[in-house]
Amino acid sequence: MAPRRIAMPGPAEAERIVAVPARGRAFRLTLEKGARLVDTVRDGFGREGFKSGALELGRVALDPFAYVMPALSETPQHAAFYSATFRPPGVTRLDHGAMTFGARDGAPFFHCHALWVEPDGRRSGGHILPEETVVAETIEIDAFGIDGALFDGTPCPETNFKLFEPHPALPAFGPDVSGLTPCYAIRLRPHEDFCTALEDFCAEHGLRSARIRGGVGSTIEARLGNGDGTPNFATEVYVRSGRIAPGPDGTPVADVDVSLVDYTGRLAEGKLIRGDNPVLMTFELVLVAE
Repeated sequence: MAPRRIAMPGPAEAERIVAVPARGRAFRLTLEKGARLVDTVRDGFGREGFKSGALELGRVALDPFAYVMPALSETPQHAAFYSATFRPPGVTRLDHGAMTFGARDGAPFFHCHALWVEPDGRRSGGHILPEETVVAETIEIDAFGIDGALFDGTPCPETNFKLFEPHPALPAFGPDVSGLTPCYAIRLRPHEDFCTALEDFCAEHGLRSARIRGGVGSTIEARLGNGDGTPNFATEVYVRSGRIAPGPDGTPVADVDVSLVDYTGRLAEGKLIRGDNPVLMTFELVLVAE
């Protein structure tokens, strides 16, 4: 399998995996009807004492709803870009999705990819815009809050985007770690293979088994074990479920199920082929020790 690479506008950072050790806890988060999605997520995390983390989205109803899709870049300033904004009228209902929650420019912010059904019955997917999206029905979803790390919008010279990256943060819970589980807030940089990068990370850090919480990013094309995927290089991907566990020889093996949309609107779902899915711009997630 030949590695796939895309020319980036800036120099590559030496550190290809950004990882900040933290501790965290799973909880149920209520999305309140009539609230902006970013505001009700902020409030839900705040009630539990967290400022950052990851969420797995179920059949969340949204109206108004705004999103963009991956697109080709019209300038050399970026290797890929975003489409124009879509705003389907009426209630859009997510199939599922994943979100990273943190901050950008000092304000609450999220990075969220999902698949959904629009009011006219069209199935689509992409990147949800925090500023314009409102919850249409109250619903509970699964969330994982992290303490000791914060995903923050950070300039990335390599891609020329401001992207979520984990940074150390003052622990909110002090020395009391009861009820909290060791974890890592992680960002994978361009061209790192998603599965093998996490396998190597687990081996290096003595993580025998770990679960992926959240998981939002992009890949250069997508090669899935069921034969699905896309040959188009610009994608928006999210992790439906993922674990790293010992293989037959005891070394870590990643088992990661994803959904995605590419810049043509093609949708695909399935398990990532290990060693054949390099990151395009970024991929962030929380890796929780099990």
